[in-house]
Amino acid sequence: MNTALLLLLALVAGLGLGLLYFGGLWLTVQRLARTRNPTLLFALSFVLRTALVVTGMYLVMDGSWQRLLVCLAGFIIVRQVMLSRLRPDCFPQAPCKGVEP
Repeated sequence: MNTALLLLLALVAGLGLGLLYFGGLWLTVQRLARTRNPTLLFALSFVLRTALVVTGMYLVMDGSWQRLLVCLAGFIIVRQVMLSRLRPDCFPQAPCKGVEP
């Protein structure tokens, strides 16, 4: 198969793995307040999400560090997009947007 096509598929796989990981993290955080054992929920979610992503990246890599790097780039792109979309306007440690100190 063409190298460019394989790299494009690795990028798409990285985007999918990022959505799986960070979407799962977002869902887990949303449910923490409603569960009786938040530590167990968070730990199980972390282990499952991490195992899926590591396995997925290993399969995408198939011995090529270039594909792993492109897959990781897709993963990081999803992280950045989700941070910018889901970030609240105000943090306790920092001033709010548009508010003068």
